[in-house]
Amino acid sequence: MEDDPAIRTALMRGLTERGHAVDSAAAGMPGLQAAVANAPDIVVLDLGLPDVDGTVVLRMLRGASRVPVIVATARDDEQEIVAVLDAGADDYLVKPFGAAQLDARIRAVLRRGDTVRGGDETVVVGGLRVDPRGRRAALDGRELDLTPREFDLLHHLAARAGEVVSKRELLTEVWQLPYGGADKTVDVHLSWLRRKLGETAQEPRYLHSVRGVGVRVSAPDA
Repeated sequence: MEDDPAIRTALMRGLTERGHAVDSAAAGMPGLQAAVANAPDIVVLDLGLPDVDGTVVLRMLRGASRVPVIVATARDDEQEIVAVLDAGADDYLVKPFGAAQLDARIRAVLRRGDTVRGGDETVVVGGLRVDPRGRRAALDGRELDLTPREFDLLHHLAARAGEVVSKRELLTEVWQLPYGGADKTVDVHLSWLRRKLGETAQEPRYLHSVRGVGVRVSAPDA
């Protein structure tokens, strides 16, 4: 979803040349309707749309779909980036950028199914069950509504229950960023995941931060 026709045309051409099947929308609501109806592999979303702010579109899309979303926008305020990631975006790309960079981000997001350690076996940690084949997770019998990135993050940690996993490893294995990235990205997704698990960083049950090292998943009675 991109309102600037020149940018939209250039990105569509560049992504098509790189083997992607691309559809586009110049406004938020038509793009939202198309995303829900057509179930694309990924959505690239601008925030500065003419009819409704892209953050609102993101929240509405998250209410109807788990499709991965890359936010691509000129806004580079850190608080806004955090808010958008917190609202369910899988990645954030600041303009200007080219089709090659966007293509690399898209491929990284779509590779996530091959990056989570633990194989195909269901992982059980206390009352937490993570099924990588069905891409479903449940806590005490209640299914969790996770975004694709949240699921991959939880699965990677749960598959290594009892071990402390560094943020650098999470950025490399879950986010597919071989040269690392911002720890804030991991922090935001961990915060979002904690809320869905019914816990906080101050009162953890499953997700335990180890200061200066990383994060560990363990059962509450461990």
